[in-house]
Amino acid sequence: MTSDDFRFEVLALDGATQARRGRFYTPHGTVETPTFMPVGTAATVKGITVSQLHDLGAQVVLCNAYHLFNRPGAELVERAGGIHRFMGWDGPVLTDSGGFQIFSLADTLKLDADGVSFIAAGYGGAHHRWTPEDNMRIQEQIGADIIMQLDQCTPYPAGKSFVAEAVRRSADWAERCKVAHTREDQALFGIVQGGVFADLRRESVERIGEMGFPGYGIGGYSVGEPHELMFETLPGVCAALPQDVPHYLMGVGNPTTLLHAVAAGVDLFDCVLPTRTARMGTAFSSEGRLNLRNARFADDFGPLDPACRCAVCQKYERAYLRHLVKSREMLGAILLTYHNLFYLIDLMRRAREHLEAGTYGAFLRDWDRSPAADDY
Repeated sequence: MTSDDFRFEVLALDGATQARRGRFYTPHGTVETPTFMPVGTAATVKGITVSQLHDLGAQVVLCNAYHLFNRPGAELVERAGGIHRFMGWDGPVLTDSGGFQIFSLADTLKLDADGVSFIAAGYGGAHHRWTPEDNMRIQEQIGADIIMQLDQCTPYPAGKSFVAEAVRRSADWAERCKVAHTREDQALFGIVQGGVFADLRRESVERIGEMGFPGYGIGGYSVGEPHELMFETLPGVCAALPQDVPHYLMGVGNPTTLLHAVAAGVDLFDCVLPTRTARMGTAFSSEGRLNLRNARFADDFGPLDPACRCAVCQKYERAYLRHLVKSREMLGAILLTYHNLFYLIDLMRRAREHLEAGTYGAFLRDWDRSPAADDY
């Protein structure tokens, strides 16, 4: 169930691609799309304060039901007043169901038609059992604006029969999630699976699409397959999904792939890539991905990215940032995280501007010819 507070409108379509400029209304604010959502797995974006998230232009923050269930517990988040109050963020929040995290525990889980049993690695080895109904209860307790169905995410490579079973199980669970979900101030998104198999993607779209969700996640990509292989099926998935709701590509976060996914018809993105690689000393830039550990930056007194207008690029030089990274100072990871998030959020802002101007196709072609495209 969802209230009238959730509504999506398409404001502009690109004539050369399937890209669209949209606006998604939620109880905690309006989301201009396409947009990148920073990942705050455990109710925090690592190294970034809530006020900095606002400065960055973040519109939605993503949290994870699996991790919050294990620590501090969904009941505690509920007693705190819900996820917004608990983490001090007043904008929209999306919670992933935790299905990806559960199915990454392949050595310990037991799966059947009714649900999944697993051992919570990293949380004392506790044994748990989740059904789709359990997962809806947990996400309702957490209280995000957008929640995701419990699905079965398949790895790459995986045999076709295995992926086919996951597609059908995910569709069955989507129906159960929809019945179990009761909070009208939350939008429940269904999830399309199917791996790299075009016919299974079509089957998943047909089954999930006909259920009438207010938005759709596109899962099972960026799990080890080449991104070129993803784009063999992604445009068809987006074209076949209902067009009056958001399309959310889960777990993809390098700049060039984001821009091509926008061209395929995607509206929402999330990924740990910008924050995780920042902690490794790596930054996105107009010159491509930069590894600040490289010796060539030791006496480079230029800005991190001369084409970027973020606060880090306006104030700090490459030599200093390299010094922080090499010295393992936490400030280095914080500053690079800030820059990387700004870079992706601003890139999506630029994409919206080009969509409004009718020049997105040319913008994408220019990007692909630029050094910035060397980012993966």
